[in-house]
Amino acid sequence: MQNQDLVSLEKKLLEKQEKIDNEKEQLEKEKERLDELKDEYRQKLSKTSQMTADEAKKELLKETEDKETAALAKLIKEREEEAKITSDRKAREILVDSMRHGALNYIAEYTVSVVKIEDEDLKGRIIGKEGRNIRAFEQATGVDVDLDEEGVIRLSSFDQVRREVARRSLEILIKDTRIQPFRIEEIVSETRKEVEKIMLEEGEKLAHEVGVFNLPPELLSILGRFKFRTSYGQNLIVHTLEETKIGIHIASEIGADVNIVRLGCLFHDIGKVVEGEGSHVKLGVELLKRFNIPETIVNCVAEHHEDKPFSSVESIIVYISDSISGARPGARYEDVEEYGKRLKDMEEIAKKYDGVEDAYAFEAGRELRVIINPGKLDDAETTLVAQKIREEVSKSLAVPGEVKVTAIREFRAVSSESTP
Repeated sequence: MQNQDLVSLEKKLLEKQEKIDNEKEQLEKEKERLDELKDEYRQKLSKTSQMTADEAKKELLKETEDKETAALAKLIKEREEEAKITSDRKAREILVDSMRHGALNYIAEYTVSVVKIEDEDLKGRIIGKEGRNIRAFEQATGVDVDLDEEGVIRLSSFDQVRREVARRSLEILIKDTRIQPFRIEEIVSETRKEVEKIMLEEGEKLAHEVGVFNLPPELLSILGRFKFRTSYGQNLIVHTLEETKIGIHIASEIGADVNIVRLGCLFHDIGKVVEGEGSHVKLGVELLKRFNIPETIVNCVAEHHEDKPFSSVESIIVYISDSISGARPGARYEDVEEYGKRLKDMEEIAKKYDGVEDAYAFEAGRELRVIINPGKLDDAETTLVAQKIREEVSKSLAVPGEVKVTAIREFRAVSSESTP
């Protein structure tokens, strides 16, 4: 019995020893594997240790970028499409809302003043003995008087302020029984002072209505001339008020400087009521500089017909607002035949110069493209001809803004060989 117990104990010890040996063998194999991994990591660390911190960072960023490039590209494209759709919709909303804010009751005005009379005998009194009354009237007012049409007297003058003075004076004279040269001069003088007062009041009213205060009285009087000035049948006070309201709203919506836009819109057409040589843009810029108006506002006036590259977002807003007000249906009127004749005259002026093969008017007559014969004019002569054409067109024709003349001189040499 004792022997059996010893055999059993020995067997258990042998089994336990075998198990320990197996585990030891497994541990040795694990140790070898760990040594291999340790060598591998050591090699990697050795390689990494040769890189600077920046190099290691760039390597990491490169690996990340390679993995994420496709995802980023897809995300960027989706955001761009979303931004485009959103911006287009927002731009339309801003413009439509701005036009709604700027909409005004509008009545087209024309450049001929008409005074109606009930009695044709009045014309005889206006003419006077040997025409002395009508001569005195024309001399005092600076307008031409047309009495040919029955029931009306027409007054014409390029200066609408003069025409307004004449109209008011004539209406007073018709009611007055004393029509004689001295009385005519007296009434015209009084009426002129009255109109000047009206212009100051109208200028002040216009400025205050768009939120501009404390302007010099002289500048307000010039703005008041807008009441008696039209551009293609559109009254300048109405146009300026409408444009300024549109510009202010656009500037507010997109975060531009509202005050620069406000004054830029208010003054943009001021050159149209200033006497002098050159376009209304040039005259307006010169006037504003005399009053020491800030350059940012002067630039808005100088660039509102794209005569100069835009210098600010405010300048672009003034240009857009002017286009919206002037181009909307019903705002302006121009005889189609006169319009076509003016463009034709521009082309004919250019064609008469030697070396010009053809000419085409674009952009409502603001741009004239001239085709030059390269065999007749060189580059220097082409530049000189373009300058002469621009000067003659500006002097001879009434074109809004500066006239841009583009002379195209293209030399072509063609060589061809026929194949058998």
